[in-house]
Amino acid sequence: MTTEWNAEEMRMSGFADNPNPAETLALSADSLGQRYPQHYPQAQDSLGEPLGVREVAELLGCSDWTVRHRHLPHGLPHFRSGPSGKLVFFRRQVIAWILNQQRKGGR
Repeated sequence: MTTEWNAEEMRMSGFADNPNPAETLALSADSLGQRYPQHYPQAQDSLGEPLGVREVAELLGCSDWTVRHRHLPHGLPHFRSGPSGKLVFFRRQVIAWILNQQRKGGR
């Protein structure tokens, strides 16, 4: 179903003179779409900032390989995101895991 607007309807809507409706509505490109920090601030506060494998490796003082092949099988908390299966970690969960490993005597 298509709707054709006449000139009067376009004028009344405010979109007649501006070919870019986003500018008319004062929406910035940054406010469009979904981004983690803007949409889930409570989760970010309770879990800490999201980290990639490289950042976790720096936090643990090891290599990316060690994170993937040694620490993940030993329960390092993570999840896979998106179709590529990218690993995502949260700072507070990683720190809690480290403290738990230290209490157990490490591996």
